[in-house]
Amino acid sequence: MATLSGVVEIHEEKKGDVLVLYFKGKLDAISSPNAEKKIFESVNSGNHKLVFDFSGIDYLSSAGLRVLLSTRKKLKALSGVLLLSSVTSNVMDVFVISGFDHVLEIAPTTEDAIKKIQG
Repeated sequence: MATLSGVVEIHEEKKGDVLVLYFKGKLDAISSPNAEKKIFESVNSGNHKLVFDFSGIDYLSSAGLRVLLSTRKKLKALSGVLLLSSVTSNVMDVFVISGFDHVLEIAPTTEDAIKKIQG
C-alpha cells in the first residue's frame, strides 16, 4: 500500500520513563506540522525522554529535519533527551548528507536507545 504524501502515523508507547514514538509514512512539508504538534503535546505533558523509532519512515524532507531540530532544541531546554532508532538506509543517507548524523543521537535499535537513555 502506498503512503500518500503528507501522511505520517505516530503511535506512542511508554517504556518506563521513556516515551517511544513509532513513525510510519513520510515526514515531509505536509505531514510535519501535525507531527510536530503531536510531539510537542507529548513533551508539554511531561515526557522529556523521547525515542523516535524511524523504522517506518521511508521519506524525510527538510521540513522533517526541521521538526527533529526543533524537538531536540525544546528537549535540551527542558534537560530532556531525544534519540532516534531503527533509521532506514534512505533516511540515514539524508542524515549523512545534511550532517544531521553528527547533530542527532542515533541508536541501531529502539531497545538500544531506551537502554542508553535509562543509563
